[in-house]
Amino acid sequence: MPASLRELRERNRSVQATQKITRAMELIAASRITKAQNAARATLPYTRELNRAVAAVAAYSDVSHPLTTEREDPKRSAILVITSDRGLAGPYSSNVIRMAERLTQTLQNEGRDVVTYMTGRKGIAYYKFRDRELEKTWSGFSDKPTYADSDAISDELIEKFLAKEEDGGVDEIQVVYTRFESMLVQSPRVRRVLPLRVVHEDKEEGAHELTPLYTFEPDAETVLDALLPLYVRNRIHFYLMQSAASELASKQKAMQAATDNAQQLIESLTRQTNQARQAKITQEITEIVGGASALSETEE
Repeated sequence: MPASLRELRERNRSVQATQKITRAMELIAASRITKAQNAARATLPYTRELNRAVAAVAAYSDVSHPLTTEREDPKRSAILVITSDRGLAGPYSSNVIRMAERLTQTLQNEGRDVVTYMTGRKGIAYYKFRDRELEKTWSGFSDKPTYADSDAISDELIEKFLAKEEDGGVDEIQVVYTRFESMLVQSPRVRRVLPLRVVHEDKEEGAHELTPLYTFEPDAETVLDALLPLYVRNRIHFYLMQSAASELASKQKAMQAATDNAQQLIESLTRQTNQARQAKITQEITEIVGGASALSETEE
């Protein structure tokens, strides 16, 4: 049944109001992406030097540290999943969750117990709705993480890794996050953070060639004790920043698509409105002509 002219006009106005909202959200996300990218770039000098220092100690010392020691026959793994606090970001959170579920299934097939940590209300709600256990959760900062947020998460993960097995400790910690490739491409990734594997040349890590000569004061073990927790905190902060930029980019794309769809719907409703108005005018003219003809015949 075709809609009335009044219904078409009301729906058109409603879609136009929605389009203004989605357009505003698109512009806000676009402006915040730039801020997120600038914040990530501002951390690069510190990240670069920290990575070089950690790689140097690992390469030029024979010290064995708990954070770099591979566990024999690992039995328990932890996964940190980074999702968003808000919706309207397209498939951003769902892609990360699917990646985490595949990783969980792979680890379980290897005979490991899996402990899950979650950041972001979307991931928390997803797991709670399905009655899945979460070891610990964090939320409220997915689009603008700070060092305090990453430090809180890192300290919890380090403590869990260093704990004994009977106290609930884990043998391995992996992070599932979204890598910001470009405004059009954001891909979910899996990275192991503990035990540490120092990669000397990695574009993502920002590592450079090592200077061949180093001395450690007071000794390499003390330097490692100070550097490795900083390294883990920096990695977690890097993953949070990448995820924040990816979330904003996904939100911008989703809002842009919604704005374009709204424009198409407005154009369709406008055509239907014009057709309905023309049909109504034609009907009124026909009724007037018919009435005049009938009156003329009556007078004759």
